[in-house]
Formats: sequence, structure tokens, C-alpha cells
Amino acid sequence: MRRLIVTEFITLDGVVEAPGGEIGHPHSGWTVPYGTPELFEFKLQEILDADALLLGRKTFEQFAEAWPVRDGEFADKMNTMPKYVVTRRTDELGWNASRLGDDVRARVAELKAGEGGPILVAGSATLVRSLLVWSLIDELRLLTYPVIVGGGTRMFPDDRGRAALELTRLDRFDTGAVLHVYSFRG
Repeated sequence: MRRLIVTEFITLDGVVEAPGGEIGHPHSGWTVPYGTPELFEFKLQEILDADALLLGRKTFEQFAEAWPVRDGEFADKMNTMPKYVVTRRTDELGWNASRLGDDVRARVAELKAGEGGPILVAGSATLVRSLLVWSLIDELRLLTYPVIVGGGTRMFPDDRGRAALELTRLDRFDTGAVLHVYSFRG
């Protein structure tokens, strides 16, 4: 059985939108001042350990535009690994991607039941919200940045549902960014 791991950059006020410089948010690129070699090493190892990416349409389109023109170990892995995309688009996706289909919950459960290594979900706040409600996430990695941006897309559902998690790892980086890794309890 494959593990489904969600990895997110998140502000202190819970925003996951525009961490790397995406257009449209007044504080876009809020992660940039907090990068460290250790943080970059963690993100590299995270992507190298993953077998596939599961992405929402918007994140897929942003990644598919950004990564093919880059090089290096991280980019090589991003560009070659299989990607599963939640989208209603019917055109060819390209970039080693396949469409999940209409019953996302069932398809993700099928992917998890299959053979292989971990499936990584990055960004994709709308998708993550659904995965949380459906209890399909095995591990949640929150890289929390010491910044408040005053609004934007958040990933946690507002349904007053409760989920118990266990903190399995806690790393503090020199810039004040903190990695929290949680496993979901049954």
C-alpha cells in the first residue's frame, strides 16, 4: 500500500497561496527570504523519495510551466516522475501526467492501494481540503514560515470536522521556518 503525503508551505495565518512568487497575491513569494541549505536539502530528499505527484489542476499548470525549463537533481526528478492530475480538462496534459477521472475519492484510494512508493501532494489546496475530509492522507508536512500575509487561500476545511494527528518530526531552520510532520491517527 502506498502512502499519501501532503507537503505544504504555510504562513502563520494559515495561507498556502503564492509561496514562491506566483502572480496575483500582494505578498507573493513569502517563502523566499526564509530559505536555507538545510531546508532545500529536506525538499530535495522529499521529492527524491516520492514515486509520483498528485496535483490539482492549478498547481499542475503552474508546475508544468515552471519546471521543464529548469535543470538539476530536483528538476530532473520533478520532470520525470509520473503525475496524477485532478482536472476536468479533456486536452492532452503532457509532462508525464494523467487525468484521474471523475470519482477522485475512489481513484485516489485505488492509487494508494497499488504498488509503489509514496505519492506526494504539493500545493493543490482545494484537492488537499477534499483529501482531508475523505481521510485519505497518511502524513501531513507543514513547513511553517514566520510571516503573516493577511489573507489568501487556505487548505483546511471549514466543516468543523476533527482529526487527531501525532507529531512525528519537528525541525527548526535558522531563518525561523519550522517543519512539522504529522501522522494521522486512526
